Amino acid sequence: MRDIPTELAARIESGAATLCHAWIVARADGTRMGFSDHDRDLDVDGVVCAAGSGWTQGAMDASTGLGGGTLAVAGVLDDDRIADADIAAGLWDRARVEVWRVNWRRPDLKVRLGVGTLGTIRREGAGFTAEVEGPLAALERVVGRTYGRSCDAVLGDGRCRAEPAGRTCDKRWATCVGVFANGINFQGFPAIPGDDFLTAYPATGARNDGGKR
Repeated sequence: MRDIPTELAARIESGAATLCHAWIVARADGTRMGFSDHDRDLDVDGVVCAAGSGWTQGAMDASTGLGGGTLAVAGVLDDDRIADADIAAGLWDRARVEVWRVNWRRPDLKVRLGVGTLGTIRREGAGFTAEVEGPLAALERVVGRTYGRSCDAVLGDGRCRAEPAGRTCDKRWATCVGVFANGINFQGFPAIPGDDFLTAYPATGARNDGGKR
């Protein structure tokens, strides 16, 4: 639940056109920068949010429930503080982003719309597009290994250790053993039950003593 100051709530309900967006970005190297879609600089939480910095709010998906929620951010790289070299070096990756709705006449009247993590910035011509991931987005990432019949290593890498010699592999146990003689390094689980096990049922008129297992 957002804590909206009473005076700001009254201005919002009255339809006063004195609101704008502000973004405060905290990079992993400790650098904090502010951006705004207003036409003059604003001081928000002690951070100067540069006017017309090229950040505009895109479509926002912040549905209730367990969804991660993302906020698309798009704009033009017209702020000198956003350097191509820093983007290429990954200094903006995984930066913390606070999105604020601010009364530009009274920047102290504000409400935080959300907090997220900046994804990798993608260049699109002279501009950029990025996604701000919600706090639950981490729950959607696959961490660690998954169990499957096929090998999850890359042919010839440090886990596989086979010599590709121009050959390809379909990640099957039979191919790993029969073609590469590399079963000891197979990174899958060929003996786990598959879908056929889940749909199996006893046959009628036969001897059902478990012997075929």
